[in-house]
Amino acid sequence: MNRRHFLVTAACAAAGAKYFSPSLIAQEADSTFEVVYTKEEWQAKLTNFEYKVMREEGTERPGSSDLLHEKRVGVYDCKGCDLPLYDSSTKYDSRTGWPSFYLSLPNAVETKADNSFFMSRTEVHCRRCGSHLGHIFNDDRSRRASVIV
Repeated sequence: MNRRHFLVTAACAAAGAKYFSPSLIAQEADSTFEVVYTKEEWQAKLTNFEYKVMREEGTERPGSSDLLHEKRVGVYDCKGCDLPLYDSSTKYDSRTGWPSFYLSLPNAVETKADNSFFMSRTEVHCRRCGSHLGHIFNDDRSRRASVIV
């Protein structure tokens, strides 16, 4: 095995470990957040897919979210703990295939670095329960950072 082969293999293993290992949310939830449930309680509260996205930092296919075309006026709450997160007036069509917001409500979300899959992004989580909400991307059309959930 040459050095290049070793480095490529190690990088792929590291990326796979992030993808296939339990998320940081699940590992640290007991000591970090106001709202805490056991894994079994989360699984009873959420569908399998919601659990994968919210607790294991998974994602949904672009265009598949029921919220993508939602137009009603109101507030979007966290599915995990009912904390109000985004006002509908900050929702816009980012043309990414995911619901997008350019501003969260005060004291609603927290962020952390996500350096998985050979890229650097900012991940967004519910401040109260730690549920994964999406990532922040710079939107050239609006010249603002937007959360893609």
